[in-house]
Amino acid sequence: MWERLFHDMARRVIRTGQLDITYPDGRQRRYGDGWGPRAEMQLRSRAMLRRLCLQPELALGEGYMDGTIGIGGNAELEALLAVLIRNRDPSRFPLYLQAVERMRFAIRAIVQRNSTQSARANVAHHYDLSDDLYRLMLDPDMQYSCAYFAHPGMTLAEAQEAKKRHIADKLMIEPDMRVLDIGCGWGGMALTLARDYGARVTGVTLSENQLATARARALRAGMADRIDLRLTDYRDLTDTFDRIVSVGMLEHVGVPHYGDYFGKVADLLDPGGVALIHTIGRVSPPITQSQWINRYIFPGGYVPSLSELLPPLERSGLWQQDIEVWRLHYARTLRCWRDNFDANLDTVRSWYDDRFIRMWRYYLTACIMAFEEQTQCVYHLQLAHRRDAVPLTRDYLYPVPARERRHAAE
Repeated sequence: MWERLFHDMARRVIRTGQLDITYPDGRQRRYGDGWGPRAEMQLRSRAMLRRLCLQPELALGEGYMDGTIGIGGNAELEALLAVLIRNRDPSRFPLYLQAVERMRFAIRAIVQRNSTQSARANVAHHYDLSDDLYRLMLDPDMQYSCAYFAHPGMTLAEAQEAKKRHIADKLMIEPDMRVLDIGCGWGGMALTLARDYGARVTGVTLSENQLATARARALRAGMADRIDLRLTDYRDLTDTFDRIVSVGMLEHVGVPHYGDYFGKVADLLDPGGVALIHTIGRVSPPITQSQWINRYIFPGGYVPSLSELLPPLERSGLWQQDIEVWRLHYARTLRCWRDNFDANLDTVRSWYDDRFIRMWRYYLTACIMAFEEQTQCVYHLQLAHRRDAVPLTRDYLYPVPARERRHAAE
């Protein structure tokens, strides 16, 4: 029964490209028109057929993790995900799956209610893994967010430095300005703004591991008197600041709390201040979040569409000074992270089992494909109370003409 149901579903859904599937009994079937990406996978368990019929996206990731679905290496996994993404038309799914997706979308405001306690637990699930894993995967400054590849040939470290400079330029930091860093991570942004721009930075995080590392880094850099790092929910803050920066934190806020978030930014920002919100976003209408990502990687995480952010942002009373869209920068960043992860597999294997390694590789690869094949991007929301808080054109960000910048990059 389940094999027939799965075969019928695959035949209806896979129309573009080619997908070769080897069933548990060794039989092979081909789906698609053969035009476009080609991929193959082996189903090694009859139980997996049932799981794929009932929860296809979750079952695929779990099957790869536990080895009941054979896919191959990174290139083969990318090819499979490309075929599946390009054929993701919900109208072709069985009616019961369409009903489940509609229900998941309808109840997301309930599921994503994010108290202070649940927010801390969600953060600990991912960010309180051993710092050593992140050290070998990330750049030396441990920037765990999209880098800014301002010109071809940049290394990951150079692109992360360029990201921080670009953000600092948008914030127009001056010495002794009071800056709030919401979701300060391992302290890289706070260190940059204090050391290189003379700011006085307050950083808040809900990760105990990140807080300990960030404080140690500030102490070693001689910046402890200029950087105040706290294990605090941003909603509990009462100070006001000249500048506010938040990088990669809005994805953890949740749909029901966007009004709280932007309202708090407005409350904490001085009348003449500027805020810069750096977040993953979606250029298409909102959809449900990946069940697999929510279960294994980012509990409570959600990638918002701009249409979900703008109504609560408008109600906050803040002016949208600028909205910049970064395309494909995160895909390049993730590829660097995966390369670093793979280059250090012997070390990773001494810490974690094969299931964790496959889980982490699936996470990185699935996210790469989300930016290369789906509608994900990174938004920079530059906000202020006053309409003239920043210059009226972007020229202040690019003092060197574009032609000269391209020539220098070559």
